[in-house]
Amino acid sequence: MTDLVAYLLGGVAMLVAAYAAWHTARDRPFSDPLFYAVGGLEILLVALLVGGSIALGTTSRDVDGVLFVSYLVTIVVIPPAAVLWGIAEKSRWGTGVVVVAMVTTAVLIIRLLGIWKGTYV
Repeated sequence: MTDLVAYLLGGVAMLVAAYAAWHTARDRPFSDPLFYAVGGLEILLVALLVGGSIALGTTSRDVDGVLFVSYLVTIVVIPPAAVLWGIAEKSRWGTGVVVVAMVTTAVLIIRLLGIWKGTYV
């Protein structure tokens, strides 16, 4: 896992969060473009899960494998859960849930990089 991958994915998650925040501020319901944005991010996160798992298996770094994989899985699970909740909640806070979930995803990605580098234990 490289800095570029982590910061790029964190940036994409923050862009989706900003788009969802725009929906929330405008009191707009969950829309198809927002769904597609979260779906695109989810595809990237699944690729991170696969790539991170392969990198973990082939590295000689001292990485806590259980913690690293648990972060990878959590990062992949959060966006679909937020979408389901966002669609079910018909008020403006349905998209607010997506904002919080995308910011959380971005923070977890950066935390994952720290675990990979051995910065966080």
